[in-house]
Amino acid sequence: MSTETGPPSGPTPPSSSTNPTAEPAPPPPDISTPTGSGPADEGPSAGWARWVPGLTVLKTYRAGYARRDVIAGLVLTTLLVPQGMAYAELAGLPPITGLYTSITCLIAYAVFGPSRVLVLGPDSSLGPMIAAAILPLMVAGDDPAKAVTLAAMLSLMVGALMIAAGAGHLGFVADLLAKPTRIGYLNGLALTILVGRLPSLFGTSVDADGVAAEFVGAVRAVVTGEANGIAAAIGLLSLALILGLRRVAPRVPGILLAVVLATGLTWLLNLDERGVDVVGGLPQGLPPFTIPHASWSELGLLAAAALGITLVALTDTISTASAFAARTGSAVRPNQEMIGIGTANVAAGFFQGFPVSTSGSRTAVAHQSGARTQVTGLVGAAGILLLILLAPQLLRTLPQATLAAVVIVAALSLTEVSATKRLWKQRPLEFAVSMAAFVGVVVFGVLPGIAIAVGLSVLNVFRRIWWPYQAVLGRVSGIDGYHDVSVHPDAQLVPGLVLYRFDSPLIFANARTFRTEVQRLADADPRPQWIVVAAEPITDVDTTAADMLEELDQDLNARGVSLVFAELKTPVREKVARYELTRTIDPTHFYPTIEDAIRAFVAAHPPDSPPDSPPKDRESGAPD
Repeated sequence: MSTETGPPSGPTPPSSSTNPTAEPAPPPPDISTPTGSGPADEGPSAGWARWVPGLTVLKTYRAGYARRDVIAGLVLTTLLVPQGMAYAELAGLPPITGLYTSITCLIAYAVFGPSRVLVLGPDSSLGPMIAAAILPLMVAGDDPAKAVTLAAMLSLMVGALMIAAGAGHLGFVADLLAKPTRIGYLNGLALTILVGRLPSLFGTSVDADGVAAEFVGAVRAVVTGEANGIAAAIGLLSLALILGLRRVAPRVPGILLAVVLATGLTWLLNLDERGVDVVGGLPQGLPPFTIPHASWSELGLLAAAALGITLVALTDTISTASAFAARTGSAVRPNQEMIGIGTANVAAGFFQGFPVSTSGSRTAVAHQSGARTQVTGLVGAAGILLLILLAPQLLRTLPQATLAAVVIVAALSLTEVSATKRLWKQRPLEFAVSMAAFVGVVVFGVLPGIAIAVGLSVLNVFRRIWWPYQAVLGRVSGIDGYHDVSVHPDAQLVPGLVLYRFDSPLIFANARTFRTEVQRLADADPRPQWIVVAAEPITDVDTTAADMLEELDQDLNARGVSLVFAELKTPVREKVARYELTRTIDPTHFYPTIEDAIRAFVAAHPPDSPPDSPPKDRESGAPD
């Protein structure tokens, strides 16, 4: 997701003053201008340029951008290498696969991605999901190549899902993960990652299942002396250096500095011979083109994981793209973003890679370093490629404890503590939903956790529709319109008429709620003659609700009460006509405005007595 740490922290792009050495330049052509997530989702370019935005970059590229793009790409490389290797380990894969993945996804997104600034790559939040998908399919005796093959197949499946969703204009699926559930999911994921990396940080390993068991095992290893003291010292110092520089000097590349110092110290003192686990030499050469394969049973299990990874990656990509687009004066193309990131995942799958997502921190680094276009990503890919071809042994003595520190810092940056506190203060119910998602991830695991998070988001939407806000309205002196009498108890009512508002589409889920409240209003003493529904918020009426309205109107007519509608939208009015509700509801009892309905009532029922007091209980349902 977009929260991996790196200098500087956070995804907020800086002002131009943060790069004083760069020469002024006009903004690049807006190659991500298309008009949003509607069905067309089209931009100013036509034909191939719309589907392959990289062609637009190539045609409109200016020589003045080259210096900035190259510098930003080289700076970006210093993050891509250690984070790529660390997140590969987090996914249960060899470190080299993280570099292969970074190369291929950056190249593919530069061609098919619509944003000129987003940076893709291995992701701290996807790592545990990938591991949870492939590790259960491994059996004793399987070599790492099996895990690489399964991860590559998973990447192909994620890419296919994203491309299909983008081509089908399904960018809205990213909204399935509501913010409260996403906050809880990220907090749970951060805790899971942090605890899972503790053994590596202390130079030991733990055979345990579950967050609690892993934490107890790591503590026991430290207390009993099973941990490697030298490795633990390197890991803790690396962690302190990264976090310290992030606080006091955020522009200093703390991750790069920690990697260089730990690698050099291990090489100088031969610490790998004293039990410090190191990365080892990397394979030399280009990532090989391979077509991964899996059995039908494995494909079934991978498919479920691919759905969850796709949802998380898309949610993060759209949110990160929106944040940076708002600050660079461009718009977001959600459907093309899905195609761009999908193509990146397919490319990674064919070159021994694994699923990727957008990185907010790396995007911020590239942007702050002066990146103008996706050429920055191409320079970053070239930098990694040169490292593999020319100096594969350069990071041979990089301690695993330092990689664990990199991952732990990324996990800490995933946490949403302040957002959780805000939920507690502002919306306790949404705080409870967020905590349920947190517990789901911690207790049941990453993949079940994302399913729980999505389910809670859907249930929360259903709850809002099931128990919508309802109110009786009256006229308030000095304020135009009609307002909730529970908020304005002095509001004046029309004797014999109740003006009732139902703030939701009228569908099967809330039809009973609507009927119960209207019947309660009809039973008031004195009994009203008209119940006027202020129907402007009712954007739909389904067949279940239509049947309910027919039965309700018959029941009210038997009591001498008329059911009247005001401000019903034309599409909903047309549905009411198709349902033939006017067989029971008087066709004249549909008014364009509330004022028209009240005038019609007053004309038919001249007032001959002072207004009655409004019913005491004016509102039901879950307050909003």
